Amino acid sequence: MFYSKNLMSEVNVKHCFFSRKNGVSSGIYKSLNCGIGSKDDVKNVKKNLEIVSKNLDIKSNKLAIMNQTHSNKVLSIKNINNLKRFDCDALLTSDEGIALCVLTADCAPILIYEAQKKIVGCIHAGWKGAFAGIIENTILKLSDMGGNKNKLFVTVGPCISQNNYEVKKDFYSNFISQSKQNEKFFLKKDNNSFKFNLRAYINEKFKDLGIQRIENIAVDSFASKNEYFSHRRAKKLGEDDYGRCISAIRKTTL
Repeated sequence: MFYSKNLMSEVNVKHCFFSRKNGVSSGIYKSLNCGIGSKDDVKNVKKNLEIVSKNLDIKSNKLAIMNQTHSNKVLSIKNINNLKRFDCDALLTSDEGIALCVLTADCAPILIYEAQKKIVGCIHAGWKGAFAGIIENTILKLSDMGGNKNKLFVTVGPCISQNNYEVKKDFYSNFISQSKQNEKFFLKKDNNSFKFNLRAYINEKFKDLGIQRIENIAVDSFASKNEYFSHRRAKKLGEDDYGRCISAIRKTTL
């Protein structure tokens, strides 16, 4: 488990970037696999989600979980009472009775808190979503809810590091066609392969939006085999599926 120092200092927030430990799943899903869409036993996933909900002091039917598709879609929600999956890649709420959750296995989980209107949010940021504008759209939706980006705390959780994120030239060219400035997020390995810095790209997005309070939990999901699930590591090992770690945030009262 990892916690944001910034979010820990806020009395109206309870959160956690959960690792893969302290759950009930076995095999390649050992042990806190929270991926509803994985091939793990559904009963084990539900038990793992109950472990998460207890840590957050909330009932498991109040966990808001996304059906993540690497989109730029953001939803504002309230008053849920089941483990419904929301078709989006970012969630926002001012409802203290909901815990917003993001599932990752190399992509970046981002938890946010706006201290003026007491709005919490989570973002699933892989390269596709970040490239398509999931971060920008989240800040726009936050503003629509009356939030002030100058009162925003952002924490980017564990994700794959540049050292382990090898991509091909077409991937690189796609980013460069968007902006020549994106070249700084790549290290050239050879003529047809590069290493991409997802975390730096995400951080730059927030900075470009004028957001100052950005914290990073600089853990590499690919390299941390015992701590984090990794889609790329599973693929490299020839495994037919992989677990998902969960990160969650909820608004609380004093």
